Amino acid sequence: MVISGRVPLLLLLGLVPVVLRPGMGTMWLWVLLVALLVLADWLLAPSPSVVTLERLPVGTVRMGQATETTLVAGNSSRRPVRGRVRDAWQPTAGAGENRHLLRLGPGDRTTFRTSLLPRRRGDLRSLGVTVRTRGPLGLAGRQRTRDVPGAVRSLPPFESRKHLPSRLARLRDLDGRAAIRVRGQGTEFDSLREYVRGDDVRSIDWRASARNRNVVVRTWQPERDRRVVLVLDTSRTSAGRVEDVPRLDSAMDAALLLAALAARAGDRIDFVAGDRRVRSRLRSAGARDVSANLQNAMADLEPVIAEADWASLAGAVSGFGRQRALVVLLTPLEPAAVEEGLLPVLPALTRHHRVVLASVKDPALERLAATRGTVDEVYDAAAAEQVLVRRRHTAELLKALGGDFVDAEAERLPPALADHYLGLKARGLL
Repeated sequence: MVISGRVPLLLLLGLVPVVLRPGMGTMWLWVLLVALLVLADWLLAPSPSVVTLERLPVGTVRMGQATETTLVAGNSSRRPVRGRVRDAWQPTAGAGENRHLLRLGPGDRTTFRTSLLPRRRGDLRSLGVTVRTRGPLGLAGRQRTRDVPGAVRSLPPFESRKHLPSRLARLRDLDGRAAIRVRGQGTEFDSLREYVRGDDVRSIDWRASARNRNVVVRTWQPERDRRVVLVLDTSRTSAGRVEDVPRLDSAMDAALLLAALAARAGDRIDFVAGDRRVRSRLRSAGARDVSANLQNAMADLEPVIAEADWASLAGAVSGFGRQRALVVLLTPLEPAAVEEGLLPVLPALTRHHRVVLASVKDPALERLAATRGTVDEVYDAAAAEQVLVRRRHTAELLKALGGDFVDAEAERLPPALADHYLGLKARGLL
């Protein structure tokens, strides 16, 4: 049983007969009368079970973008139903205006729309729908919470897509529309031309030169249909926050921009995410659906408080095939974790692939290292400088083992990684 705010007001109204006829008997008589009215109203209230509920599918939405869920309610009884409906969701779904007035005649149907604003990635679910019916006097009613399944899949926001048009314009200048040609190994043969000073002697075509008066060299163009393997670290280091944004989310944003750009370039995109074990895997997403597939694969990923097993992740990369690929490791440059876990397996990766490590840089370290106004700030600056020195040392070890390194702040990492990819293509290194 539920009672409305009218019951206390009705009890207060009992002061009038008490004043007119003072006495305890008058007061208790009034309380008994109110109780009988409430009981009668509760007995006359329709059962919540006569209200049928059906939820329409919600689908997917990017985190931070508004959507709505729709409930279809019907009255299966021959009596009118009055009351309220509350559509409850988990807090991170951002449900707003989820209490709706219920007024249904016999056999009527209506729809209730609840706005959602997801604040977390993954599948956000409904917690139940509460139906409260009231009696004809509006004093009491019945209430029941029912399970009406519903979920909205919240995808990564992909805020870096604003950088995609400018990078695609640069890509068009590299894919042959601007007639750019590069020389070197690992690219597709384009044509023959006369040798000029500065050409790589390894590009000389000796058979063609024997049939000509001049020395002839081969020219090459950037290959299409290359492979890009994105490796997303979901270990404990990815749980850290930089400028109040998780490192994992920043790495996802960079991976989505690079995948969209590489797919437009004709490359095949493979994806693997994990920590001590592989959490998600996606093979060869096509150009049309690469962003949607990747966002869907990333939606449920959360940091795991465990060290990354880079041997297992390297094995997952090898499982995609032995063809040479650009392997992008999206992991924080934490010296201890990288030196103990990643560096031992890095030579096996660089032997077969082009490896790039992309890391989110924390600008707070540089601010701490530059602030030395007080004694406490000097100690903080010394500690920050020590961390920066270790990071630089680890980056040098990565380069010595044949890997490239992209280190930028969260907002700058996606375009910086995309620029590095375009630079590798321009130099014929992919």
